[in-house]
Amino acid sequence: MDIQLTLDKNNDKSLVPFTVKRMVNAGFTGRDQEEVKKHLDELAEKGIDVPKITPLIYPVIPSTLTTACDVEVYGEESSPEVEFVLFVADDEKVYVGIGSDHTDRNLELHDIPRAKQICPNLISPEVWDLADVETHWDKLQMKCAVEKDGQELIYQDGSLAALMSPAQLMDFVSGKVKGALPGTVIFSGTVKMETEGFVYADSCACELFDPELDRKISFSYNVCPLDYMV
Repeated sequence: MDIQLTLDKNNDKSLVPFTVKRMVNAGFTGRDQEEVKKHLDELAEKGIDVPKITPLIYPVIPSTLTTACDVEVYGEESSPEVEFVLFVADDEKVYVGIGSDHTDRNLELHDIPRAKQICPNLISPEVWDLADVETHWDKLQMKCAVEKDGQELIYQDGSLAALMSPAQLMDFVSGKVKGALPGTVIFSGTVKMETEGFVYADSCACELFDPELDRKISFSYNVCPLDYMV
C-alpha cells in the first residue's frame, strides 16, 4: 500500500512517498515495566484478558491505516490511544509521526489482536526525520484530547521518555517479525490515561510536541458509530 507523507524539515515541507509493506502495533512498551504491570492490573480489573509477558506487538492489516477526518466504527464503545509512529523507509531513514490506535473496547475484552483490526489506525500525514529529534527524544511530549457530549477533556498526556526509545522499539520489532524492517509502520504503544476510565469520545485530537525545536504535529478526527440500522 502506498501513502504520501509530508516531511517537515526545518520548516521546509516536502512530499515523501512511502510504501507500507506491513504494520504492527506495539503494546505495554513502558520503560518502567513495574508501571506497566500496574496498568495491566487495572485492565484486568475491567475484565480484559491481559498478557503475561510484555512488551508485545500485534500485526495489523495495513489498509486500516488512514488520515481520514471522519472514521466509522462498529458500536459505541471505542476510544483512542495516542502513540508515536515510526515509518521505517530503509536502514538509514526513519520518519516519526503521531497517530491513534483507535480500539474497540468491547471486542478487546475477548480478543485484543482482533480488536486491533476492527477500528482504523489514524495518523497525521506530517512527519519529522527521526535523526532531527533523536538527540532530544525524551523531551518530546504527546497528548490526546477528546470531546464527549460537548465536554472537552485531556484524555492522555505524557512524555516519550516513558516509552521505549525508537532504537529499542525497532530492535524489539525486528526480533519479532520475519525479514527486514524497511516498509514497516510501527505504532509505539501509549501513555497513561488522565481520566478514570475509557472515554467513548465523539471526537479526538492528537498532538506530538517538540519543545526543543518549538514545533508540533497534530491531527483530529470524528468518531462515527454505524447507527443507520432500524
